[in-house]
Amino acid sequence: MFFLNILLLATVPASLALWPIPHTVKTGQSNSGAQCIDISAKGDVGDIAKSAIDRYTALVNRHNFTAPLDYKKGITETDGVVSSLEVSVDDQLDTLDLDTDESYTLDIPVDGISTLKAKTPYGIIHGLETFSQLVFANGDNKAIFNTPVHIEDSPAFPHRGILLDTARNYFSVVSIKRVLDAMSYNKLNVLHWHIVDAQSWPVESKVYPELQEKGAYSPDMQYSYDDVDCIVKYAKERAIRVIPEFDVPGHTFIVGKAFPELVSCMNKQPYWDKYAAEPPSGQLNIAKPETIEFAEKIFAEYTKLFPDAVFHLGGDEVNRDCWNEDSDVQQYLKDNPDQDIESLLVDWYSKIHEYLASTGKTALTWEETLFHSNYTPPKDTIIQTWIDEQSIPKTVAKGYRSIASPSSSYYLDCGHGSWLSNNDGNSWCDPFKTWMHVYNFDPLANITDASEQKLVIGAEVAIWAEQTDETVIDQRLWPRAAAMAETAWSGKADASGHVRTTSEVASRLHEQRFRMVDRGIGAEPMQPLWCVRNPGSCALYSDS
Repeated sequence: MFFLNILLLATVPASLALWPIPHTVKTGQSNSGAQCIDISAKGDVGDIAKSAIDRYTALVNRHNFTAPLDYKKGITETDGVVSSLEVSVDDQLDTLDLDTDESYTLDIPVDGISTLKAKTPYGIIHGLETFSQLVFANGDNKAIFNTPVHIEDSPAFPHRGILLDTARNYFSVVSIKRVLDAMSYNKLNVLHWHIVDAQSWPVESKVYPELQEKGAYSPDMQYSYDDVDCIVKYAKERAIRVIPEFDVPGHTFIVGKAFPELVSCMNKQPYWDKYAAEPPSGQLNIAKPETIEFAEKIFAEYTKLFPDAVFHLGGDEVNRDCWNEDSDVQQYLKDNPDQDIESLLVDWYSKIHEYLASTGKTALTWEETLFHSNYTPPKDTIIQTWIDEQSIPKTVAKGYRSIASPSSSYYLDCGHGSWLSNNDGNSWCDPFKTWMHVYNFDPLANITDASEQKLVIGAEVAIWAEQTDETVIDQRLWPRAAAMAETAWSGKADASGHVRTTSEVASRLHEQRFRMVDRGIGAEPMQPLWCVRNPGSCALYSDS
């Protein structure tokens, strides 16, 4: 059978509008039909892959999806029948971390049995998602176009994430699961769960039960141990890691609701902005050894509850004025004239990082820990950069691994104006980040050294929740998070070195958005339907 080679082409047939685009695709010129596609395992593939097989069997045979460009296509004559998909895996080991092999190979013949092979169960999950995107409605039956199809695929970056803030506004377990479903449809593999912040402490603590008793918004706005276990398991079944963030020493007003003696500058009003990035002000008193004890007990508890090898310590936006005006801190400095706020902070960070290392976890911190203090983190620390796009090359130049989360391109909560009740203006990070703006950002920009490029381990969009809750989360995230998902999975350029443009990929992203809507994800529209059906006709080519 004649094959048309497609190596990371910028545009593909509507019937092959895969998202994210695979690294290598070969297609033929036939079309294959199917009534009911049986997906089965060849040998023992393990529980993770079995669960995915069951899930995608139901999805593929349930949905009746037609690509938006094919709305007038009618029924296509087929040349053969794809009766089944046979799945095999080299290793059933279900370890999921930065080193997990997520590659897969998919072969779909004109007639007969398709095969999906991967080295791990997580490659199987990604391959099943790709297979599901190739199946379309064809009258009362289904069809796979441009067969035979051969795909070889693997991600450009091992960390492809979404930060979800459930502290400023609460998200139910059901809504978090829906986020995870949509992530899996786009091959994203990390949920960075910003689970607590100054405004609320919604997660159960068995060590300090006062935290959720006094810190959750209400008894029905809490996450129990069982809830966390459920979310972590649900995520893993979709090839997604859950990395929790317990931010210290800043953003900890809510700890003071239970333990006021541990927190400095508690809810300073009305001039909170002198003491914190946003209200309510409050951060752990770094002059008190009790705050180290508190943090260590919290980390001892939650490093066991969350199994991922990486644990986020926060470390951002600490405010020196908060400590400079704290009487306990000033008395300590008076009694210890060889120290100051900066040396106290270095000592505090050092003890926290040392303790976390003793638990066997790898520390992930915001860039302030590296750039805005005198502390030198251990070299295995992962740095999440957000303040400046140039922080990424600066981080890797120092020899640290970097996760790119620049607010200028990846903060999806921006663009809704100020949320302060007496400020009728823009927020600090406006304007709105369009899907095109997200897609155009390159985490490797301005990094030319190959060894430093390898230290950029991934990308992560953030949805901070000052103006977001579960009623609008789908629209806030999708399809913009999908734009990052492709550049993090497929890279910015194709095999020839051509950098894909938003004009070239728009039709594929339109199809992915319609596919997500078909699967129950409320992704917002990108253009009028007329533009979707007439690719290129809504582009601007003049200044008039």
